[in-house]
Amino acid sequence: MAEKKDDIQVVEEKTNKTTKLLVIIIAVLLLAVIGLGVFMLMGNGDNDSSADAEATTTVKQPPVYFAIEDPFIVNFSEQSNGAVRYMQVKIKVMARSQAVVDMVKEHLPAVQHELLILFYSQKYDDLQTSEGSQALQQASLATINQILKSETSLEDELEAVYFTSFIMQ
Repeated sequence: MAEKKDDIQVVEEKTNKTTKLLVIIIAVLLLAVIGLGVFMLMGNGDNDSSADAEATTTVKQPPVYFAIEDPFIVNFSEQSNGAVRYMQVKIKVMARSQAVVDMVKEHLPAVQHELLILFYSQKYDDLQTSEGSQALQQASLATINQILKSETSLEDELEAVYFTSFIMQ
């Protein structure tokens, strides 16, 4: 009978050791599978997430300014019941590329012409408000960018138009 008890204890010890070894192997395999899953989800550097990270870390180029030397002068005599009303605007443009500024210089006569037409189409009373002058500023930017888009093959555009002087009488 004593031999049976010893045999049972030996079998139980072997079973406990085997169970422990099996649990350890399963735990290691489970950790390996989880690690592989995380690696696949996070990416290995060859996918678009690395390109996205590079795109967000690109630094803006410094601004390049160009002043249109001649002021724009517009007469509003038809809108003001015979009173002499006029507007004088001086403009600077800003881009992040010297090539865009060079194209503005190259096409300056067309830019000046289109801006004069834009300014002549404005209403004197509308321009006296802050919203009116800001709308004119945005319309000026859109007008110049439209000229650049139609006349050149540049992908970049002007970023801003600044009124460095805005006089209305």
